Parts: sequence; C-alpha cells; structure tokens
Amino acid sequence: MAQFYSAKRRVTTRQIMTVTVTDLDGSGQGVAHHHGKTLFVSGALPGEQAEVEIVEEKRSWARARTKRLLSTSPERVAPACPYFGRCGGCQQQHASPELQQRSKAKALSRLLSQQIGEPVAVENIIAGSAYGYRRRARLGLHYHARSQTLQMGFRQAASSELVAITQCPVLKPELDALLQPLHQVLSSLQAVRRLGHAELVLADNGPLLVLRHLDPLSAADREKLERFSHSQQVALFLAPDSETLEQIAGEMPFYQLDGLTLTFSPRDFIQVNGELNQQMVAQAMAWLDLQPTDRLLDLFCGMGNFTLPSGKRVENVTGVEGVAALVAKGAYNAGLNNLNNIAFYQHNLEEEVTAQPWAAEGFNKVLLDPARAGAAEAIPHIIKLAPESVVYVSCNPTTLARDSQIFLAAGYRPERITLLDMFPHTGHVESMVLFSRK
Repeated sequence: MAQFYSAKRRVTTRQIMTVTVTDLDGSGQGVAHHHGKTLFVSGALPGEQAEVEIVEEKRSWARARTKRLLSTSPERVAPACPYFGRCGGCQQQHASPELQQRSKAKALSRLLSQQIGEPVAVENIIAGSAYGYRRRARLGLHYHARSQTLQMGFRQAASSELVAITQCPVLKPELDALLQPLHQVLSSLQAVRRLGHAELVLADNGPLLVLRHLDPLSAADREKLERFSHSQQVALFLAPDSETLEQIAGEMPFYQLDGLTLTFSPRDFIQVNGELNQQMVAQAMAWLDLQPTDRLLDLFCGMGNFTLPSGKRVENVTGVEGVAALVAKGAYNAGLNNLNNIAFYQHNLEEEVTAQPWAAEGFNKVLLDPARAGAAEAIPHIIKLAPESVVYVSCNPTTLARDSQIFLAAGYRPERITLLDMFPHTGHVESMVLFSRK
C-alpha cells in the first residue's frame, strides 16, 4: 500500500513590538533598535514611538512596518498624493522635504566616511520644488477583462500590480493635466486590450506622448489619437515595437540648458528633474573652474548634458558614451549650437579603453556621470591621465563610496560634496563630488 506524505506548512507568527525610531536612512525607512538588533521601519519617522510588525528578519537586522503610531514627529506631513502608500513611485511623502534631505545627506556622509576611513561632510544640498518636478513618466496600461476597463497608472512597490491613478502631484502640472484625457482616449480605442504602456515627456517646446501598442492600430484608432494630440497640443509618437518610433504629430522635442538648445528623441535619456539639472550643471562648471586653455574629458556623457555647456568655456571637450544613438545626438547638438571644439566617441566604458583614439589625449580635467554600476573600470585610466580635478556625478552612493577609495589611493582627495535632491519623496540619492589631486 502506497503512503503519501505532505510537508507540514510552516506557520510563521508575526512579531509585534513597540520601538522608538531614532533615525531615517537614505531610502526613507525609520531606524530603530530592539534587543541589539537594528530595525528598518517603513512609515515611521525619527522621534516617533510605534507598534511595528516584523516582515523580514536576519541575524543582525530586520525589516518592519508600522502598525500604529503612538506618538508623531513634528516633521510628519500630510502626503499630497491620494495614492501614497499604495503606489510604488514615492516612499517619503509623509516626511517633510527638509527631513528627507537631511537624512539623505547624513546617510551619504556616513557611507563615504566609512569607506574612505576619515570623516567626510556633505557641504551643501541643492534642492528645488518638492512637487510638480517630474518631466517624464512611464504609465503602465492593463485591460481588466472582468470589469472591461483600462487601468492606467504606476506599479505598486515590489509588485507588478498597477495602481490606477487620475492624478500625480510629483508630475509637472502640464503632464498631470493630461492623465484623465489620455485615459479617456486610450479607453475608447479598438486596440484597448493590446496596449503596452504610455510615456509622457514635457519638453521645452511642449508635451509629447509615446504610445506602445502590441498590434497594428486601425485607421479609426490612429485618427482618434491624432485628434487627441491636436486638441491637447501634444506631440504624438507611436511605438509598435521596442526599436521603432513613428512620429505622427508635433515637432521633435528639445530643452534649453545654459543658453544652448539640446534636441532629443523621446526615447533618449534626459534628467527627469529639469530644474535640478540646470543647477547641477552650473555647479559642475563652477567646481571644475573651466578656463579657455582647459581640455576636458566627459565620460558617460549621454547626449552631452555636461559636454555641451563645457564646450562654451574650454579649448576642447571629448565626450565618451556607450550608447551610439546618444553619441550621434550629442554630435548633432554640438553642430546645432556651433560648438566646433567638441568630439564625441562611442565606447563601452566597462571595457578596456587604452586603445581608444581619445585615450591618449592630454586632458587636465575630467567629469564622469556613470550609471548605478559606477565607474570602477574607467577610473584607473582617469588616474593615468593625472587630471588636476575630477567631478564625479553619482546616482548610487554605494558605488560612489567604492570608487572614491580608488581615487583616494591614487592621491586624490574629496574636496567638496553636494547632495542633489533630484527625486524628492523617493529613496534615490544623487550626489556630486569634486576630487582634487594632492
């Protein structure tokens, strides 16, 4: 007689405890301690006492969520968004912008100090508007068969589920105003069941829409979308696949920076926060103290966000970027702005650079703006060039701290550190460091 066994279900009892939050980490979680273990508590602020529930536990730390606040911080504020707590886009609308900035600066300073081995202070914080700052948004689209409705919105935190929205206070007002009419027109399409996502971008010459559709659109659907683009004064681009972009209505977008015009494709990377981007570029130019005799190397240059403004000030600039389309756009924009002292090169900066035609040039100053992975492969070559100063723009404090050690070992010192509050209400930390050779 056969016997069948089934594994016993493991019953986990969620621990609930009372703690006092003492700090806020860089990603916006409250920090508390209980029986020698560090707790990271979502939804609680420094100075608050709360009943919390453990949701993940390790040997030396645990994650918890707030069940009930027993006291509240004077820096707790009412979130401006009705979807806060469900939508995964923002994590810190319950904290004042000043608390968010101080906590990120403190976390950045602590991490850099630990890695460098000596106290390092964040010199200043560059901040702008806490709301209405995002000039780009990618909206998920999902047709709900049971209710026969189109859901449009952002993903929940750590989930693929959509939170359907009708407003978003962190978007630029011009984009926020488009959410409801956009949902209406998309819901009316024959292809409503076969839509991928919608992307809204606010350029200096107006908003644009990129619609990803999974099947060819009918003539009637295309006509509806064109009418929408004209009535809402939105440039319209259709994307039948991840490579193709069909311009239906409106002009190609551009933005102004330091008196220059930078055109871009709707799919090109541009900084989401235009106001902070202006301040960031101005700060980098000032830190580098660019002179007419300088030769600047700009690594991970994109389409020239720093390269082109630098070209107005120095003898020549070389920009290096891994994405060929961005290199082509940078070269186009240099010509558009009559900057003849700029050269762009395409190269994967995670690979060896010694044999590259630009690598032997005599650069006396360097700027780098890498992705989250950092610039560990490129920094040894920068050190060989022996520039007098380097500005490192970072979107990941962990890789910035790691890369800072390489500069430190080569005789460079972190002279100035700025926190860039590029993404208020989120856990993202942007920063900029000026390294000078001893």
